[in-house]
Amino acid sequence: MQQPASTPRQPVALVTGAGRRIGRAIALGLARAGWDVALHYRSSEADAREVADAVRALGRRAALLQCDLADEAGVRALVPRAVAELGPVGCVVNNASQFDYDSAADFSPALLARHMQANVAAPILLAQALHAATQAGEQAVVINLLDQKLYNLNPDFLSYTLSKAALHTATSMLAQALAPTVRVVGVAPGITMLSGDQTEAGFAQAHRATPLGQSSTPDDIVAAVCYLAGARAVTGTTLVVDGGQHLMPLERDVMFLTK
Repeated sequence: MQQPASTPRQPVALVTGAGRRIGRAIALGLARAGWDVALHYRSSEADAREVADAVRALGRRAALLQCDLADEAGVRALVPRAVAELGPVGCVVNNASQFDYDSAADFSPALLARHMQANVAAPILLAQALHAATQAGEQAVVINLLDQKLYNLNPDFLSYTLSKAALHTATSMLAQALAPTVRVVGVAPGITMLSGDQTEAGFAQAHRATPLGQSSTPDDIVAAVCYLAGARAVTGTTLVVDGGQHLMPLERDVMFLTK
């Protein structure tokens, strides 16, 4: 007797910080590209539920996963929780990020530690968990959201920048350590969404002040993430998606130059 054909397994992605801003756009973009999505959030439950509804409206499955990225045990459990809800996870997008201002004048070890926990330790733990959960012969991918600022340093946001520089280095090191089972790549956006107390006019001015006359949009970041999610020969590298912003050295963060 002929056996019935098995149903193809749907790809599953886990997106951290998926309730708002770029994380929301990435989650919806992956859903449009055919991925079921596990939506991590810390405190924005209502927003995450709205994203889950939007994912389901696109015909994909969604799961909600609350976790404070400062909680090591909670972070370690995120991938297994996503697997339990949706099945094997093939992609982790480390989008959630601590982003508080400091400088050399007011630097504190405590603030640096908070940035390092959320922006470096949590992504590494998630990469470790994805590797442990991926069967031999299969391939998964970690996509780390970085920053064009790493290619065009200025002294603003000192602790944040140090944490993203560490994650950039970890991207290369993990790509070596976790191959061939897990690819590890980065996406470095430019000025993409209004940030802090930046005005609409200041944002528009900063967005235009690039070699291409525009910086990155959420759709640009989504396109890069979706490409890397399926680019099976790409690992250990970062796509800088910023309209060329990193080619224009600035002595201050662009948000302070265009307020």
